[in-house]
Amino acid sequence: MKIDLTETNSSKINAAMVQARRDIGTPAIGMVLTLVIVTDEENAYDALKSANDASHEHPSRIVVVIKRASRSPRSRRDARLDAEIRVGADSGSGETVVLRLHGELVDHAQSVVLPLLLPDAPVVVWWPDGAPADLAGDPLGALGQRRITDTYSCEDPIRALGGRAGAYAPGDTDLSWTRITPWRSMLAAALDQQALSVVSATVEGEDENPSCELLAMWLADRLQVPVRRTLSSGPGLTAVRLATKDGDIVLDRADGALATLCMPGQPDRAVALKRRDTAELLAEELRRLDPDNTYEASLKFGVARLEASATPAEPEPAVAPAEQAPEPTPAPAPKPKRAKAK
Repeated sequence: MKIDLTETNSSKINAAMVQARRDIGTPAIGMVLTLVIVTDEENAYDALKSANDASHEHPSRIVVVIKRASRSPRSRRDARLDAEIRVGADSGSGETVVLRLHGELVDHAQSVVLPLLLPDAPVVVWWPDGAPADLAGDPLGALGQRRITDTYSCEDPIRALGGRAGAYAPGDTDLSWTRITPWRSMLAAALDQQALSVVSATVEGEDENPSCELLAMWLADRLQVPVRRTLSSGPGLTAVRLATKDGDIVLDRADGALATLCMPGQPDRAVALKRRDTAELLAEELRRLDPDNTYEASLKFGVARLEASATPAEPEPAVAPAEQAPEPTPAPAPKPKRAKAK
């Protein structure tokens, strides 16, 4: 069921949702959280589709906030709220409210969203694209216990990682970090099988991929070894090599679906390591609502420190023999004086 409301307010939207649930015969609310999606018209369809797919695992009320740009000064002064309500089969396992904010209301989106949050339920805020620099300081971000971004969609992902590290607050996370969860699990399991001491590591992946940088920073932070970042044609993250005294541990995924795990003294094994879509990544992040301390430590390790740890220190230049100061010549011993004859 779909209901369109024009020039409305939050009170009328809540009343329409209650009536819609009664009309379809489900007056009870069985949702576990509120997911607020802050996006634009261009990305709204894909974001809402991913959220609906994730709601099959996490029934939720999805509130989509679309800020409409005003073209003229008069329209920018006129505040208007349009809403589209979806319940039943059109909204996954929960219910959906699409809000379109016009005029001055764009700067006060939190006042519109606040009455629509489920009572006594966690709130998660997700920016599929165009996230603010300070997530926790954003008025909408301050409503959520969990704030999700995706630096892969940024114009300069590596620079965005530095910005996320500088403005990090407990509850922040990134889908670029979620993408490497299977890699981290596989590498940790490989090191648990054999007590090998890692001396260095190499992370291989496509250029400007924040997941590769996050995995390299995680290895450098946890193992305290130099980590080198190399480039490949992709797709995404392609290989990780951990150098040990007994041989290399290699996790290689060339096609984006099936990987090969090579360990010293053991036969090669094929492991499933496919690239996941946004709905799977979002569903994983909705499973936990507490701060991710591992992500925080890896993010704050810093890409600059990663590059410094991967570059060996240059030895001090030796002083050329010609530049060495000459050794002092010892003074001649004084001659003994002869005694005069009397």
